[in-house]
Amino acid sequence: MDCVNTSFSPGVRRMMARVGAKESFDEGRQDLEELAGVRVTTREVGRVAEAIGLQVEGDADRKRIQIMRGEMIPLAPPVSILYIAIDGTGVPVVPSETEGRKGKQTERARTREAKLGAVFTQTAVGAEGHSVRDENSTTYVGAIETAETFGPRIYAEASRRGLNRADQVVVLGDGAAWIRGIAEEHFPNAIQIVDLFHALEYLWEIGRLVYGPTGAKVTRWVKNQQDELKEGDVQKVITAIKRLKSDNPLVAEGIKKTISYFEGNRERMKYAEWIKRGLFVGSGVIEAGCRTIVGQRLKQSGMRWTVKGANSIIALRCCQISGRWEEFWGNRAAA
Repeated sequence: MDCVNTSFSPGVRRMMARVGAKESFDEGRQDLEELAGVRVTTREVGRVAEAIGLQVEGDADRKRIQIMRGEMIPLAPPVSILYIAIDGTGVPVVPSETEGRKGKQTERARTREAKLGAVFTQTAVGAEGHSVRDENSTTYVGAIETAETFGPRIYAEASRRGLNRADQVVVLGDGAAWIRGIAEEHFPNAIQIVDLFHALEYLWEIGRLVYGPTGAKVTRWVKNQQDELKEGDVQKVITAIKRLKSDNPLVAEGIKKTISYFEGNRERMKYAEWIKRGLFVGSGVIEAGCRTIVGQRLKQSGMRWTVKGANSIIALRCCQISGRWEEFWGNRAAA
């Protein structure tokens, strides 16, 4: 009856996991009583939700190992264009999880980075040549873990979605070194694209440092570089950045880092070519995923997580939002 070592039936545990993944454990407790007449404690909702999350992750991990070993070849339909978008977002954690970790602006870190990956497909372009994502084609994976561990995670998900049957594979990221490393190791034949909006953020940041936070001068400078970038002439952008001068050591260091960013991602910024081909050049899908999967649930006021607890909830939310909730429970019942 699946009730060993628990006082809750499988159906009640399923409800507890569902509400625990969607809202705070206390709000989940209230909803269970209000909507289903089930009375449980806040602690019990948390404990059961995290336990089911671990089962979801365990199931995914077994499949991931089989795929990486070549023991399982997913039977996915042919894909025109398969996109793999990757990003990271901070999760507030308890102090013990940041021992020895320095924060970006504080002596000690207060968050740990959750790495998130989205896989979606594109079959056609819109009437005006704009890229169009296939409806209901997006699935997610994620966890607080190293890039070395996350690489096989996103590779397995891409394989499950038809990596080996795709006409074209595209990796979208913000230009971070760890994302480039994953793309080069696991998707060597993919087109790598740095999100255009991240590139523009770099231009605005250095422009404001040099010319001031507001004004016609900084706006004009950034607009000129933006036009060059969209036309695909990254070298002109790099040359323009190199012309920037400052006696302020912090600004000079910022100029140096910006030059390095654009030079290092030169081949990932062929925006004119990719836009003409109808490809996505923005990572809005994964940024929305970071807000929906991580931000809305794990970043509420006052929340502090253990890595294990956060990963359990991330696993639950990825499973639900990817449309695999029924599949998980069906497999679980069969097992």
